[in-house]
Amino acid sequence: MTVLRPGIAESDPARGSAVRGVPAPPVPPAHRGSPANGVPHNSSSQQPNAGLVQLHESIAALFASRGQWRQAYHHLRSALDLLSSEQIEPPHVPEQLRNEVDRLRREHAEAREQSLRDSLTASYNRRYLDQRLVDLLTEQDRDTAGGLAVALVDLDWFKQVNDTYGHLIGDRVLQRVVELLQDGLPEGGFCARYGGEEFVLVLPDIDAPAAVAVCEAARARAERFPWQQLATGLRVTVSIGLAHEPAPEQGGAPLSVDPQAQLLRADSLLYVAKQSGRNAVAYREGGRVRLAGAAAGRRAVAEPRVVGYY
Repeated sequence: MTVLRPGIAESDPARGSAVRGVPAPPVPPAHRGSPANGVPHNSSSQQPNAGLVQLHESIAALFASRGQWRQAYHHLRSALDLLSSEQIEPPHVPEQLRNEVDRLRREHAEAREQSLRDSLTASYNRRYLDQRLVDLLTEQDRDTAGGLAVALVDLDWFKQVNDTYGHLIGDRVLQRVVELLQDGLPEGGFCARYGGEEFVLVLPDIDAPAAVAVCEAARARAERFPWQQLATGLRVTVSIGLAHEPAPEQGGAPLSVDPQAQLLRADSLLYVAKQSGRNAVAYREGGRVRLAGAAAGRRAVAEPRVVGYY
């Protein structure tokens, strides 16, 4: 192979066979290195991946010399993967290649993070929400104590905001609402854009009263914010439907709820908040639907058989 550094193509037959994928011929006992006969151990014969490690290292160095850092990074990762399964001395990595590998790792992490974020509001997107909810429900089955709360948040009369003030102001409203929703979230909680002007607050390891308090505080922040700073006469409120799933009892059966079922429950309660006058938090307590905050004195309407609202 012409890309190999000096010494690789002319390696011993055992190593060359391993590189080509052909089993190395057995070494006669008389020639095997051992402390008893004073001949040093041949690390390549005892560690069949050593030749492949050197091969990947050589190709990585070649790509690095050409400035092809991404290809060099992939070969270096292959070498490190082989090292993880055997006790082989790590290959020498040139400082420039090490720096470029670190840069590529950072870029990869940043690209992954961006792929999980909404481009307008910088909140998490639907992909992250779906993945994380599955993980949280699994963890709750195992070792959480407080339960899992999922709140669906919708901006009230948002179409009128866009129609009256324009989509540029509408975008700024969405960005500011996300900031207000994320302010004061408990540890582990996050906000994700569900679609359009809908957002989801996920609150892990929390009991029902605390979850209601978090949602009511978010609703109140949106109501009190001086929206006139963005546009004269602008007023924005949100409605929230909160579904809380208690943690299983100690030693009890694991939860059977799935993420979509809990989101549907939150969506149904959001409909109640909308139909009860908006600017409200709807939740269940003792089998009954209740309203929190400014809407606490109102009478909650019954949950619909078919979920949907406008």
